Amino acid sequence: MPHVDADLKDALNAYLRRHHADICRHWFDEIEPLEIEGGVLRLLVTEPVRLRYLQRSCIQPFTEAAQAATGRLLAVRFVGTDGADDRKSGSAPAGRDTMPGDPLPGFDDQMVLSPDYTFDTFVVGPGNRLAHAAAQAVTGNPGRAYNPFFIHGGVGLGKTHLLHAICQTILKQRPSAKILYLSCNTFIDLFHECVKAGRMHEFRHRFRTADMLVIDDIHFLSKREQTQEEFFHTFNSLYQTSRQIVLSSDAAPNEIPDLEERLVSRFNCGLVARMDRPCYETRVSILRAKAKLHNLELPDEVPAYIAARIDSNIRELEGALTKVRGYAMANGVAITLDAAKAALSEDPTGAVPNQPSIQTIIDAVTKYYDIKLSDLMSKRRHKSVALPRQVCMWLARKYTRYSLEEIGGYFGGRDHTTVLHAIRTIGSRRDQDPDLGKAVERLEGVLGTRAE
Repeated sequence: MPHVDADLKDALNAYLRRHHADICRHWFDEIEPLEIEGGVLRLLVTEPVRLRYLQRSCIQPFTEAAQAATGRLLAVRFVGTDGADDRKSGSAPAGRDTMPGDPLPGFDDQMVLSPDYTFDTFVVGPGNRLAHAAAQAVTGNPGRAYNPFFIHGGVGLGKTHLLHAICQTILKQRPSAKILYLSCNTFIDLFHECVKAGRMHEFRHRFRTADMLVIDDIHFLSKREQTQEEFFHTFNSLYQTSRQIVLSSDAAPNEIPDLEERLVSRFNCGLVARMDRPCYETRVSILRAKAKLHNLELPDEVPAYIAARIDSNIRELEGALTKVRGYAMANGVAITLDAAKAALSEDPTGAVPNQPSIQTIIDAVTKYYDIKLSDLMSKRRHKSVALPRQVCMWLARKYTRYSLEEIGGYFGGRDHTTVLHAIRTIGSRRDQDPDLGKAVERLEGVLGTRAE
């Protein structure tokens, strides 16, 4: 078993901070090199959620770092305390939901929990205090404290953060807990697939025997009569056996259009908590917390400046911080107030002068394709939503200063590779598909960007 140099961990982290700062987290210091054997460097990760995240998202940059640090052609494998590398879940196609016949795991393989989204990293303020306290209460007494627990609020206000924090806390307390965490659209798709395949018994067993069911964007049940009927019975089965139900939505239960009254009544029978925009002090604290997560040193005036300029949601705050960090790295300067001003160009929308902002692009595309903003930002993969989303990303990349990572952040926190795929898809198809080409030209005309 080849010896692992004691300085290897420091060398790996130094390389990652220099070349892949966007993925670096403060807890990377807890990853321990174990051994190099058969051309494979095994790295120990003691936290299961972090293990899945790294296996899913960080193999390539860590491999690159290991090869640079050792000068050898190594592969990297993340392993847990039991020696398992969890490659089965890590190799699942990103964003693709399946209905395997194998025994179900503790939580959905396709909805990987983010190690960033824990209670420790959640910043509490006046707009989210009730939701945060209730979420913690749910983990302390699941199925009894607040059941169901319903969170609602606008895009980028921290709903998903709380859902992940609940799941991670309960899994730490009860590693064997059967938690199903998925989007409403995934629930809908699985329901229809099982109806067609005659597998409703499997579907019902899967959802009605869970210890906890967590569904994001439950408002997509709107106008889905058959799915509402099935979910009604699933809800009743879980509720009557004191199984915890956690739901999130962009609207309160009684404000979701075309939702059956009996579901509205059941959603309201637990605790309904609204999340509002963060106040100035909360925005400053959020920026500091995000900087700490990435090991960034920020002078006090930098988060104060960003928080004063951006008051919409957490996602835009994080995008602005990413932009400031990228500017400082690209120019080899420290992050200062002057650097922050230069990076944001006194324009928090990231628009090129005399060119549209990303929000203007989104407004034009949603209007042209007659789709809702919530659909565009959702996880839905249907062509009616996926194509407009890709067009948005293509236009944003062409006409704003946003990086691939920042554009992905605007569209539901998607990875930069998803954005790159969208840009390449539209770039190649617009010349081959006359309808798509005309659509892009019309949108450019509306935005005032088409070349004369």
